[in-house]
Amino acid sequence: MSNAINWFELPARDHERAAKFYETILGAEMRRELFFGTPNAIFPYDQGGIGGAVIASDRIQPARGGTLVYLDTRGDIDGVLSRVEAAGGSIVSPKQPIGPVGYIAIIEDSEGNQVGLHQPLAD
Repeated sequence: MSNAINWFELPARDHERAAKFYETILGAEMRRELFFGTPNAIFPYDQGGIGGAVIASDRIQPARGGTLVYLDTRGDIDGVLSRVEAAGGSIVSPKQPIGPVGYIAIIEDSEGNQVGLHQPLAD
């Protein structure tokens, strides 16, 4: 096993609103597709890397508790955090250093999910 996680899903009440939230804060386009009838907005990822999507599904609901997924901010955690509130989210825990592995922050997205942000230290 090369990674403990290979896919994640963030539930959304309003799928398009959630997709636009993440496109706005991350500054990246998400690919829209139907997967077995479920709308997905897929986060950009490198082939063979860990992928994930915002999904519209009745089987899981947005929540503050539970598993916390950390999204890569591509070296710009400050820029991502600066766009969260205008995009309809809130900052739960501001940027903080985590030693030699970089910085993290926690946000609440437009749907009520808490999501982590991570910025590794530059090599």
